[in-house]
Amino acid sequence: MTAEQVARSAREASNVLQTVTSAQKSAVLKRIKQVLEERRESIVEANRADKEAAQKEVEAGRLSASLFKRLDIEGAGGEKYATLLQGVDDVDSIPDPIGQVTMARRLDNNLDLYRVVCPVGVCLVIFEARPEVVVNIACLAIKSGNAAILKGGKEANRTNQALADAIQYAIATAPAPPGTQTAFPERAVQVVSTRDEINSLLDMDRYVDLVIPRGSNSLVRHIQNNTRIPVLGHADGICSTYLDASADVGKAVHTVVDAKTNYPAACNATETLLVHAAVVDTVFVPVAKALLAAGVRIHADERSLKAIEGAGAARESPELVFQATDSDFGHEYTDLDIAVRVVDSLDAAIDHINAHGSKHTDAIITEDRASAEWFMRRVDAAGVYWNASTRFADGFRYGFGAEIGVSTNKTHARGPAGLEGLTIYKYRLFGDGQGAGDFGVGPGKHSFLHEDIPLESVRGRFVL
Repeated sequence: MTAEQVARSAREASNVLQTVTSAQKSAVLKRIKQVLEERRESIVEANRADKEAAQKEVEAGRLSASLFKRLDIEGAGGEKYATLLQGVDDVDSIPDPIGQVTMARRLDNNLDLYRVVCPVGVCLVIFEARPEVVVNIACLAIKSGNAAILKGGKEANRTNQALADAIQYAIATAPAPPGTQTAFPERAVQVVSTRDEINSLLDMDRYVDLVIPRGSNSLVRHIQNNTRIPVLGHADGICSTYLDASADVGKAVHTVVDAKTNYPAACNATETLLVHAAVVDTVFVPVAKALLAAGVRIHADERSLKAIEGAGAARESPELVFQATDSDFGHEYTDLDIAVRVVDSLDAAIDHINAHGSKHTDAIITEDRASAEWFMRRVDAAGVYWNASTRFADGFRYGFGAEIGVSTNKTHARGPAGLEGLTIYKYRLFGDGQGAGDFGVGPGKHSFLHEDIPLESVRGRFVL
């Protein structure tokens, strides 16, 4: 199929998906899990072949180590694949958002207005590595009634295709629940494999409603600069953690080490550590020692470097301590590196984050509630945390079942986006022959009522 045929068939599938029932969606999701279980061995084998080929690319310097880490779909003892399967169940168990009424208003007698949740339409999802995205996005798209076109990175071609084949087979063979009137469209999830197809699809705003890029800074910026279609995503994951003057040392050590080392390649890993001058010789030193013990390379400014050296924190691993440069602040390492800067006040920390961060996720470690509230109000980010690791910025951890990505946008969806990121709304107006000219000032005219209708009385009214 050509790129235009793919897009057109996705639009046709999207139109049909507007009318499928929750029971149909659930039947398809259950069938997807079943087929993924049945084909586990062949999918894992395809993933091993991708990893073997990718390892050679890493050794040749053509693929980054952080990208390679994201390729694995198996995990230790099969844990990652089990999580993938659990994710299908998690999405299936989430209440269907489509058809939910979020506003109801009586404009006049027998003239009622409802704001109703509906699918976005056709979503083009472009991602690097992380082949589990194929399953995550496909399931979320199905649950939210959207058609999805997926393009993964070439480093995971075998795995992506094996997963896509399983999903498409599951859609085609899912049993229809009793009373089904509309067949579930087989083109609800499609996969494309070439860059040329993507370049063509980015021009097809007639068919594609939303582009979701998941990958490197360069990938996201290329997409943002080369399409008229709305883009949901983020280019950078420059997250900061700030140790305030009243930071608890135990919380600081545990939280910062987790935020940096739990998964350094993730976009929600902390890249910058800001330290109040009052705790640079106390709270910060144990944090620095814990980071060094975990193998983290510290890029320290003059004051934090002095504290590290003065406490002898780097004595056993001097190769992990560096003098920071200006470019370290505002840099996404996606590795075991962290930039450290000492600040003289809470506001200075906030100003640094707003100037150098990427509006993703930032955290404050403090025992002062007023400081925490001020930080969370003033920091301009999709996620602001108090005494918690930035690694919590994740759709699964938020209870979304899975996520379509993390957005730093200020429209439509922000932060880890689950089903709500794939929905929008439409207004339904139920009248009785009225015209707009019937309302106003003068003979024969009358005023709007504009009375809110309690949502409790209409809840579930339009759910399929």
